[in-house]
Amino acid sequence: MRHAFQWIRIGLALVVGVLALGITWASWEADRVMSRTYDVHADHGSPESSADRVESIERGRRLLEARYPCADCHGADFSGGTMVDAFPMGRLLGPNLTDGVGTVVSEYTYEDWDRIVRHGVKPDGTPSIMPSIDFREMSDQELADIVHYIASQPAVDNEVPTVKLGPLGMVLVATGQIPLSADELAGRTAHRAEPPATAVDVEFGAHLAAVCAGCHGPALAGGPIRGGNPSWAPASNLTQHADGLADWTLEDFRRLIADGVSRTGAATQAPMDLALPLMQRMTDVEVEALWLYLESLEPLPTGG
Repeated sequence: MRHAFQWIRIGLALVVGVLALGITWASWEADRVMSRTYDVHADHGSPESSADRVESIERGRRLLEARYPCADCHGADFSGGTMVDAFPMGRLLGPNLTDGVGTVVSEYTYEDWDRIVRHGVKPDGTPSIMPSIDFREMSDQELADIVHYIASQPAVDNEVPTVKLGPLGMVLVATGQIPLSADELAGRTAHRAEPPATAVDVEFGAHLAAVCAGCHGPALAGGPIRGGNPSWAPASNLTQHADGLADWTLEDFRRLIADGVSRTGAATQAPMDLALPLMQRMTDVEVEALWLYLESLEPLPTGG
C-alpha cells in the first residue's frame, strides 16, 4: 500500500510539473504574440470630412446609441468598462477614452483611432484585444463622427488596470484560439468614405450586420464565441440554415429585438442581452434592412 501511495505522489508530481511547464510556455508565447508589431496603412479620410462639427457629434451619438456597442466595453460614460473579468480567462478591461486621469487617447491622432478601431493595432504597432473585426466596415465618416462625439463628452478620472491574461487566456492566445483582429484584418486597406444610404436594402443591411461578426463569426453561422467569457453560450446561427433562421419571419425578428425572446420562446443569453438595448433603438428602416440581409445569407450549418 505504501508503494502505491508513493507512485500516486510521483504521478501527481509529474502532472503538476507538466502543467507548470505548459503554463510557462503559454505565458512566454502569449507575451511574444502580444509583442508583435503590425504595419497599418494610412489611406483613410479626414476627421474634418464632416463640415459641421455639431452635426458630426449628433451622428456620432446616434451611432453609439443604436449601432456600435462601444459602451459595452468602455462604459456608458466611456471612462472604462469590462470586456471579460473571469478566472481562468483573465482580466480584459476597456480603457478610459475620456480626457480624464487614466485616459489612453489624450495623444491620439486620427490615424491612431483608425488603427485601433478598424485594424486592432495600438499606436505602438502591437495588437490590441479590441474586437476590431466588428468595425471593419465602419466608414471614414462614421469613425470621424464617433471620435468627435467621444471627444465632446465630460472628462472622467479613472485609471483602468491593464490587460492581464489568466492561465486559460494565455493558452488560448498562445495557440491562436483567441483571434486577434490585427491578424484577421491584416492587409486590409480600403474603407468606405461614407456609409451606404439608409434604405431597406441588402447593402445597408450588410453594413449594419458587420458588427455581429465578432460573436457570430465572419459568415454569421454562429458557434462558440472565440475569446469570450467562458460562461457565454454559443452564438446563434444567423444564416438561412435549418439550424439558424430558416423558419423565421420579420415579425419573429422584431419580437426578438423588442422582447428578447426567440421564435421558440427562449430568452436571449449573454452576450446577446448586451446587444439588445442598441438594437431596440434602431429605426424600422434599420431593422428591416438588417433582416433583409440576413434573409439573403447562404444557408450554413452552425459554425460553418
